[in-house]
Amino acid sequence: MDRIRTVVFVVYDDIQLLDFAGPVDVLTSVDNLRGKITYRKVIASATGRRIRALGGIDIGVDGSLAAIARDNSEIDTLVVVGGFGAFAAAADQRMVVGVRALASRARRIASVCSGAEVLAAAGLLDGYRATTHWSWCDQLADRYPEVAVEPDQIYVRDRNRWTSAGVTAGIDLALAFVEDDFTIELAHAIARWLVVFARRPGGQSQFSAQLRSHPARTPAVRAVQQWIPDNLDADLNVVALAQRAGMSERNFARVFRAETGETPAYYVESLRVEAARRLLETTELTIAAIAKSVGFKHAETLHRAMSRRLATTPDRYRQHFATKAS
Repeated sequence: MDRIRTVVFVVYDDIQLLDFAGPVDVLTSVDNLRGKITYRKVIASATGRRIRALGGIDIGVDGSLAAIARDNSEIDTLVVVGGFGAFAAAADQRMVVGVRALASRARRIASVCSGAEVLAAAGLLDGYRATTHWSWCDQLADRYPEVAVEPDQIYVRDRNRWTSAGVTAGIDLALAFVEDDFTIELAHAIARWLVVFARRPGGQSQFSAQLRSHPARTPAVRAVQQWIPDNLDADLNVVALAQRAGMSERNFARVFRAETGETPAYYVESLRVEAARRLLETTELTIAAIAKSVGFKHAETLHRAMSRRLATTPDRYRQHFATKAS
């Protein structure tokens, strides 16, 4: 008979609502799809009083950190959610002591977004790799030099410490919990139920290549920029792209770089490498087939691009990040 796993969510004023609601909805969806209670959700604040999330939404709690810490019931997972209030929470001794006490009884200790600040303040990330929202990674590293901050990760798992990037990354983190607790098939089923566009493995960058690049201001160039991701196997040299934009090769290249911050060739290669990474993570296609499908003429071209950009090879990347059914 399956045991019920208690997950304690630590909240405080000015949490980011999706940092809390995203993981809760993932775990609740497990209950719904399995037709039984799988995860018991407990909400705790430092004082035991309800809190107000960013946006003015009140959230009730089940008790104070201290009261829940005195309870002898098993805690499977402790999750400190994130939000702008995390920095005040990390300075609140009741919060820090309470989180430390709960963590001593938890099998798995986690944070979403800036919730990592609270874990770090409690000394729970010293000697561990961790991540947080991209805008706070430098701050976390500066304040807590004993934490090995990895700024370009969706989530990081280091032994029983799990930390995620911001906001929607909490959904990816919770889906990883489900995969770890049960199967990859169940995690995929939950992702489909929640209409998650794509499950992102922890090693994936917090930014897609499209988000890292600035949108071009010139309409013809922006139209080409938006067309490229759906046509990676097409001829995407600068001559072909300039023709599609109705511009001279020289002018197109100049405008593209000035407005996006990247050359056309760099942008195209970024998208192709990113697409290859997704296929390496989620399929068993050969390296040659993946290279061809994303627009590289030869497997060796993909090999060189990944070595240059990621300091790894396609084979090594797949070994490290592939998500396979267990």
